[in-house]
Amino acid sequence: MINYDEILNIPPYSMACEEKEKFLTEILGELTGHHYERCLEYRRILDAFGFEPGNIKSYYDIPFLPVRLFKEYELRSVKSSDTAKIVTSSGTTGQQVSRIYLDKETSANQTKALTKIVSSYIGKNRLPMIILDSPAVVKDRAMFSARGAGILGFQMFGRDRIFALDENMELDIKGLEEFLEKHAGEEIFLFGFTFMIWLHFYEALKKIGYHPDISKGIMIHGGGWKKLADRNISGERFKEGLNEVCGISRVYDYYGMAEQTGSIYMECEEGHLHASVFSDIIVRDPFDFSICPVGKKGIIETVSVLPHSYPGHVLLTEDEGVILGEDDCPCGRKGKYFAVCGRIKNAEIRGCSDTYADKG
Repeated sequence: MINYDEILNIPPYSMACEEKEKFLTEILGELTGHHYERCLEYRRILDAFGFEPGNIKSYYDIPFLPVRLFKEYELRSVKSSDTAKIVTSSGTTGQQVSRIYLDKETSANQTKALTKIVSSYIGKNRLPMIILDSPAVVKDRAMFSARGAGILGFQMFGRDRIFALDENMELDIKGLEEFLEKHAGEEIFLFGFTFMIWLHFYEALKKIGYHPDISKGIMIHGGGWKKLADRNISGERFKEGLNEVCGISRVYDYYGMAEQTGSIYMECEEGHLHASVFSDIIVRDPFDFSICPVGKKGIIETVSVLPHSYPGHVLLTEDEGVILGEDDCPCGRKGKYFAVCGRIKNAEIRGCSDTYADKG
C-alpha cells in the first residue's frame, strides 16, 4: 500500500539522482501492479508488451501510454461509484478531449502535491491575488475544463482575489487600481495562462499607457506558448514585456497537463523547468524510443506517483524537450531540469491559451 502521507511530506526538490531513482522505481512499480489488477485495458496493453509488473528493475523500463489514449478509451482503476471527479483536457472545437477519472484520494493528493511545489516558490502564506482572466471562465462549463480547473487549482494560494478582466475579456482598470491601492507595499500573487496574459494584460496596458506598480508581484503562468512562438515572442521577451508595463520581475512558467494534474514542473530563477520528487521526465528518441542523453532533443515522457485512480503514471506526451542537467542547477534545487522545445509536428493544439486563441 502506497503511503501518500509520507510521500507528500518529502520536500519537493530534496532528492538527488540515485535516491530518487530508487524511490520512484518502488512507487511506480507498485502503481503499475495496482493498475494492472484494476484496469482491464491497461492489463491488455502490458500483456501485449509481454511486460510483467512484478519484475520492474527501473521505472525507465515501465511501458508508457501515449497521452492520446485517454481521448479514445475509458481508462480507470476505480469503480464508477468511486469516481469523485472527471477532469477533461483542453481541446479546440471538434477535438476529442482526454477524460481523467479521479477518486477523492487521488484528487486530494494532487492538490497536496501542487501546494508543496508552489509554496516552495511563493511561501506558505496566502497572498492577495490577481487572476489574469475573466470570471466568466469559471462560470461557463464549456470553458471550464482546462482554464477553469487551472484557476480553481491555483486560487487556493491567494486571498482577497480579483479577476483583472471583465466578462468581455477587457481589462478592469478601476478594479485593478483599487486592488493595488488597498494592497500597496504587499507581495501580490498573479496567475494566468501565457497567451491570455500577453494579449489581454500586457498588450492592453501598453495600448492605454497605464503602468501599475506590481514590482512586488510573483506571477505564475503556463500553457499557450505556440501562439506566442508564432509571434516570435520568447520566454525572455515575455518577461521583459511584463517588467516594462508593470515592473514585475518574478515571473515563473510551468509545464503540466490534465493527464497528470498536480505534478507540475515549475520554472526556477535560472529559467529552467524542474521535476519535483513527485514526478520525473525522460526524453526519448522519436525513432526508436531509446533514452536520450542530456542535451539531446526528443519526445518528453512524464512519470508521476500521483495517479492512483487511473493508469496515468507513465505517459508519453506530444511535446519535444531536452534535459539540461540533473542535481546541479545553479538555483540549488535537486532533480532533473529541462526545456520544452514545442509540440511534435502534426500534434494537436491543446494548451489552454492556444485553445482560446484558436477560437478567436
